[in-house]
Amino acid sequence: MKAIINGKLVTLNGVIENKVLVFNEIIQHIQTEVPIDCDVIDAKGMYIAPGLIDVHVHGSCGADTMDQTTEAIKLMSAGIAKNGVTSFLPTTMTMSPKDIYGALDVVRECMGQLLNGAKVLGAHMEGPFINRIYKGAQPEQYVIKPSYEFIKDYTDVIRLVSYAPEMDEDYSFTKDVKEKTDITLSIGHTNATYDQAKEAFSLGCSHVTHLFNAMTPLNHREPGVVGASLTSDVFTELIADTIHVNKQLFQFVLDNKGKEKIVLITDSMRAGCMKDGQYDLGGQPVVVKDGAARLESGNLAGSVLTLNKAIYNFLQNTNATVAEVIHMASLNPATSIGVSNRKGSLEIGKDADIAIFDEEMNCYLSIVEGREVYNQLD
Repeated sequence: MKAIINGKLVTLNGVIENKVLVFNEIIQHIQTEVPIDCDVIDAKGMYIAPGLIDVHVHGSCGADTMDQTTEAIKLMSAGIAKNGVTSFLPTTMTMSPKDIYGALDVVRECMGQLLNGAKVLGAHMEGPFINRIYKGAQPEQYVIKPSYEFIKDYTDVIRLVSYAPEMDEDYSFTKDVKEKTDITLSIGHTNATYDQAKEAFSLGCSHVTHLFNAMTPLNHREPGVVGASLTSDVFTELIADTIHVNKQLFQFVLDNKGKEKIVLITDSMRAGCMKDGQYDLGGQPVVVKDGAARLESGNLAGSVLTLNKAIYNFLQNTNATVAEVIHMASLNPATSIGVSNRKGSLEIGKDADIAIFDEEMNCYLSIVEGREVYNQLD
């Protein structure tokens, strides 16, 4: 048994002090005294938070999900754990079926492994079911219409699918996924109208991929997917790097979505945690400069954001509390993909996924199901 003392505990009811968090593989107690025979961890006055969950991350530390190797997933896992991420969905992109299946096979393999970092909960399949008009950094030649047949052998791996519902004939893919699987559907890279998006929501789509980016914008006569998202009770991703979305809009999103429906993500590509320079995404050359990753065309190509930095950026530009914003990167994503019964908050009986952050959200300790995977406290 272990106990974390001398910290500010981030709970569902806010930040509390003078409490001891007791855990082994799961959280056992939150109490005032340290139990006998416990290994004690001193949080040194910092925040003791639930481990973060990144449901949209393509790569980091020089590795990418589409590398299709366990080594790449392990590099990502260890790298993002240094930012307080304790579980994640390695995210694929629009490429050939062979490449997508190869990546999903590797994710399936890693789901069953104890990694030296964040736990793999499954995959986020972003594409190939997108609209070419809003392809962003997704290679156009591999775009296809939504097809349940395409994913049927991987429903045990895929937890989240981003797709363009207007490309889904009679919404048959939407209906099949909701009827036959537990996969969360997310609207993204889409030219859908407001009404088409609302129809998808009514059929069970419950998530929106990187709000504002690669979708029909908010217009006073055609509110688009942005308008549909802001007026519907669906989870909505936000890349809070201040590049993908102007920081002046963070409060606007918070006011319209509410603290329980925003999901902070990174959309990080392999240059995450790396220096500026030349990289690639889906075989396309990418230049990273001044914190922005762009294709030669100038299109943004994912980000180099870290999830703890996203929390800090959102805190600096909204009136949300520390506890509320941390839960946007832990409990909210856990709820969206159906794992909040065991992940996402510091509650008794849940997995001991814990991170310690200072006031600027720098991470000093990451614990995954009771195991220390990153420690800079000493």
